[in-house]
Amino acid sequence: MDRITTSAAGGPDITGLSLPDMQLFGAIVARLTRAAPWDDVRAPVLADLARLLRADYGASYVWSERSGRFGNATILNMDPDNIARYDTWFQYRDPITHRMRALARPALVDEIMPRRDLHRTEFYTDFLARDGLSHGINMFLKDGARDLGDFRLWRGHRAPDFSQRELALLRALEPFLKAALMRQQGGDTPLSPRELEVVRLVARGCTDRDISRILGISHGTVRTHLGRAMAKEDCANRSELAALYSARVGVN
Repeated sequence: MDRITTSAAGGPDITGLSLPDMQLFGAIVARLTRAAPWDDVRAPVLADLARLLRADYGASYVWSERSGRFGNATILNMDPDNIARYDTWFQYRDPITHRMRALARPALVDEIMPRRDLHRTEFYTDFLARDGLSHGINMFLKDGARDLGDFRLWRGHRAPDFSQRELALLRALEPFLKAALMRQQGGDTPLSPRELEVVRLVARGCTDRDISRILGISHGTVRTHLGRAMAKEDCANRSELAALYSARVGVN
């Protein structure tokens, strides 16, 4: 049985985990530690976190102060059409997420709104319940006033509640997640996060039209990001830019 206590230093003590959980925890830390500024760590880490926390569903967003909205979504086991409804409607009628974001630490959704009250809201009945989400645990990561991203994990109605085990695991992973996201959003590269995404896909062999479809942006916007990336990195063409990316992240 997992045993989560508080260490003498005041941090989470996650001794007593099963061997598979210890191996998965170590794999997550290794992935985050090795991540280069070019890497988008949120998608693979979201899937691993769901396994570690025994969550059924997950999503990750980045808050933009400029646009006043959550964007750049990564999702796990949720209907893309339902996520599109969140993007255009429900994030503006969300009674919990900004309150969770203000905490800037791992927390149970129940901590900021009793479940019975949440289940009476339009946000629950017309959005969360549509995919089967019932109770959740969220973590919002910041670098000072700058939002780095969030991880929202949920279980279904029949699943047991999240516990101190899951909170302690998130607290233990928090510094590694924060460091990886800080590198991704500024670190040692002059490129913006979106430019990094475009270059990463170019290095994987995607065409401009592929990138447009994957990122949900226009073909012209792809070309703009690519042109700026080549200028910033002093590359003559996309092949040179892709080779530079591959060299930096050790792609053979």
